[in-house]
Amino acid sequence: MSSITVSPARARQSRDRLNLTLWTFQGWLAMFFIGAGYAKLTEPMPMLIELMSWPALASENLVRGLGLAEVVLAIMVLSPLLSWRIGRPLLVTAAVGLMGLETVMLLVHLIGLDAGPAVTNAILLAITAPVVWFRWRKAA
Repeated sequence: MSSITVSPARARQSRDRLNLTLWTFQGWLAMFFIGAGYAKLTEPMPMLIELMSWPALASENLVRGLGLAEVVLAIMVLSPLLSWRIGRPLLVTAAVGLMGLETVMLLVHLIGLDAGPAVTNAILLAITAPVVWFRWRKAA
């Protein structure tokens, strides 16, 4: 059995790459959910129904509330920019919330046979899962 020794410089470089990747994912999540939430908050319901089929099955208050939740969670994903000590728990909480939301919406789109939105939610889950995993473990 052999052991591999990693130099401190290489370990730091690996942590830096992971940190950059996670911040990139967090930025993408924030941009996506701020945009999606803003649309749900500001667009008229007939337009939302035309863009996405599921709002036809939900009340307007539910759609608007979901939009507000998306915007708040997206802002919380970026909270470590202000303070890592305070922002990290907010980030982890928001990312877990987004994963729950993405999972529910993935199921809604699969049941409704909406392939495009289902794939989008699967990609969002693939982006959010590493953020939750590595930020929860205090990596980077």
